[in-house]
Amino acid sequence: MPEPRLLTDLDSCVDAILDAVGKDPKVGLALGLGKPVELINALYARAKADPSIRLTILTALSLEKPIPGSKLEAAFMQPFLDRVFAGVPDLHYACDASAHKLPPNVRVVEFFFRPASRLNHPEAQRDYISTNYTFAARDVFAQGCNVVLQSVARRQTADGTRYSLSCNPDTGPELIALMRGAQARGERPRIAIVAAVNEHLPYMALDAEVVPETFDIVLDDPRAQGALFSTPKTPVGSADHAIGLYASSLVRDGGTLQIGIGSLGDAIVHALRMRHAHNADYRAALDALGATTRHGAEILANGGIDPFERGLYGATEMFVDGFWQLLRAGILTREVYDFWALQQLINEGACDPAALDASVLDGFVRLGVRLIRTQDFARLQHHGLFRDDVRYENGHVVLADGRAILANVANPDSRKALGEDALGTRLRRGVILHGGFFLGPRDFYDALRAMSQDERDRICMTGVDKVNQLDLNPRLYREQRIHARFINTGMMATLNGAVVSDGLADGRVVSGVGGQYNFVAQAHQLPTGRSMLMVRAVRVPEDGGGQATSNLVTDYGHCTIPRHLRDILITEYGIADLRAQTDSEVAKRLLCVADSRFQSHLLETLQSAGRIEKSWRIPDAFRHNTPESLNERLREATRAGHLPAFPFGSDFTEQELRLAKALKQVKARAASTPKWRLALKGLFGPQPAASQRTDLARLGLDRPQSLEDKVARALLLEALSPR
Repeated sequence: MPEPRLLTDLDSCVDAILDAVGKDPKVGLALGLGKPVELINALYARAKADPSIRLTILTALSLEKPIPGSKLEAAFMQPFLDRVFAGVPDLHYACDASAHKLPPNVRVVEFFFRPASRLNHPEAQRDYISTNYTFAARDVFAQGCNVVLQSVARRQTADGTRYSLSCNPDTGPELIALMRGAQARGERPRIAIVAAVNEHLPYMALDAEVVPETFDIVLDDPRAQGALFSTPKTPVGSADHAIGLYASSLVRDGGTLQIGIGSLGDAIVHALRMRHAHNADYRAALDALGATTRHGAEILANGGIDPFERGLYGATEMFVDGFWQLLRAGILTREVYDFWALQQLINEGACDPAALDASVLDGFVRLGVRLIRTQDFARLQHHGLFRDDVRYENGHVVLADGRAILANVANPDSRKALGEDALGTRLRRGVILHGGFFLGPRDFYDALRAMSQDERDRICMTGVDKVNQLDLNPRLYREQRIHARFINTGMMATLNGAVVSDGLADGRVVSGVGGQYNFVAQAHQLPTGRSMLMVRAVRVPEDGGGQATSNLVTDYGHCTIPRHLRDILITEYGIADLRAQTDSEVAKRLLCVADSRFQSHLLETLQSAGRIEKSWRIPDAFRHNTPESLNERLREATRAGHLPAFPFGSDFTEQELRLAKALKQVKARAASTPKWRLALKGLFGPQPAASQRTDLARLGLDRPQSLEDKVARALLLEALSPR
């Protein structure tokens, strides 16, 4: 392939793209952070100005800054948004889609939505593609993709300029390969593969590194290098902490971990850190929950509650900052290597990575490895098994003194010579995490950039075809992913074990399947793997009005994970191990982790349908599953500061945290109080104390004029008053 065309101007890049593919660009745009925002904005602006251009955007997870709703919410949120998203450009097509203002010549097709962002957008719902993450490149290609746009990092090396797909090597290389193949066959001759340099991206090497010839065009315009979109932390409540504690006890030391973003992911990471560094407090919290008495058998069989000695390895589609927290805590430390027999020997304790000896070659023979092939030698030398001063040539290992040894370890003479004169002293370049894409808060990006390249090279960003399944190298991945715990979140679960994670019964899409199905299926394929799906037992309306409803239901008109892939399900009330159980036993175990306000009705429904025998009763130990009981169980740990709302810090100031809590109460009281009472509160509300005036001023309520503002002020003062 020829060298790419280097451009330094956004508009010139748009011209070059349209020159290459014509006026029907179908743009494959990287998921999440990997979108070159300024470039797609410029292409979108060109299409808005020229109706003859028919622009199709094929993507997922279009990130948008939060938009405050009410005047009060705007007064609270805007300073926070200005601070947290300083320098982050808006994604114009996404903003217009949210406002139902996409022009008729622009179409946005996505396979994953920001959760709940498109529930009331019929156009987006109609243009959603339901697909597993591992099929995304295939399906984007099938939609006629002829342009790829991706943000990249860049560095200069002795061999010239190199580029990194950085945050998103997840699907890009596979899509590019499909397009290059179609181009070579003459099936899709007009394509454009475009990289946009962003100096804010950390340079991730290994599988994420690509040669310049990968691209047709490289854009290096300082105007197109905005700050990276960050995801502020969300608070972790009691239910989340309980789920995190339960999940952490099922993680095996020396095993493999996959988690996602959000408060439940943070809760798991916090519990794992607590288990490792504050073990007595961790055990006390588990005991208070009743975890060790009610679920001791599951914990013993699948996990543990001791600190980590061997550490964990991450195999995850999403590299969230929780993994960085585990790295800092000395938990994400288990290194894996890219040769199956070597990895198996390490797993068995038959090879010490820090002290190599000739027994490793004996181990190869025992496992059936005889001939060392060219690619095997290169991989093993990369990892330090063979010394740097030996080389491979025509089926022989050539030693530093020039002797050529037959590369057949089954031959005793060859094995002896290689063991004495070719082996290194210790393994190197192990990987502690394979991930498909990353997204997180600003300090996470700062930490990645601050690492040395050697430190970053312990993290291998790679394709989801590698991380989310076993197909590319089953023997190797089985050895690397021992005791895998794939931990994901669901919205609801039916009492036959199916889980609802991405959509509603009426067919509307909440988010997308993503990689959840892949990881659940993979857990069943791995001999020591387990899928753990977390579902909050109850759902409470955000505005505080209305009634709580159960997230464990007898049936539902949609599912993401079918019942035949049921495994472990965790709610704030406990662990339900569903694997290999009968339908009746599955239902019973799920009823035991349901909220007790709904247990009787659910049980009666199932007994009426004959799914559970009439004589069965929910055990007494599980009859007190209520939020009040849960808060009481965790009261001491919470009081002692062991279960903080923001385990890893917050972008909110102390005042903002105080006001956020108060505004939540204001919203709930406004929803549950008759309007005439609210009016009276507004007219005859309390006067503020001197200490409350700065809070009122922050929200523009220091001099309320309208009755609505006076009501809001009165409710806020009530919420801020000490009790």
